[in-house]
Amino acid sequence: MLAIPFVKLSDRAKMPEAAFSDDAAFDLYSAEDGVIPARGRATIGTAVAIEVPSGYCALVLPRSGLASKFGISVLNSPGVVDAGYRGEIRVVLANHSESEFVVKPGDRIAQLALMKIPEAKFIEVESLSESTRGLGGFGHTGR
Repeated sequence: MLAIPFVKLSDRAKMPEAAFSDDAAFDLYSAEDGVIPARGRATIGTAVAIEVPSGYCALVLPRSGLASKFGISVLNSPGVVDAGYRGEIRVVLANHSESEFVVKPGDRIAQLALMKIPEAKFIEVESLSESTRGLGGFGHTGR
């Protein structure tokens, strides 16, 4: 099991936790009061800092319940927490509804998933290999 060190930056902080043992992501909780205006956005603090192991990153993802019930999503989804970052995890929430959304300390606002990052580097070449898709970009399949 991968152990992730974390620090609570205030008394309002809650440890990221999974609801079930086989969940893919850990809930992130608000540590502050906030209001996300209708059709607006706000950055909400969790008052948690984590130490992501080298070779991994943490992805901040939306919660499906907030999206389906209230139109709330993570604006820069997925947000990336790099292994070298030691600051507070803050979540940029977007409100796609016509009503303001109130956030209270302890509310589940996002989820955090860990991902192994392969070692990779870019190498410049003269041309790329052929593929079935080729240069087809946005909407090229007609869907």
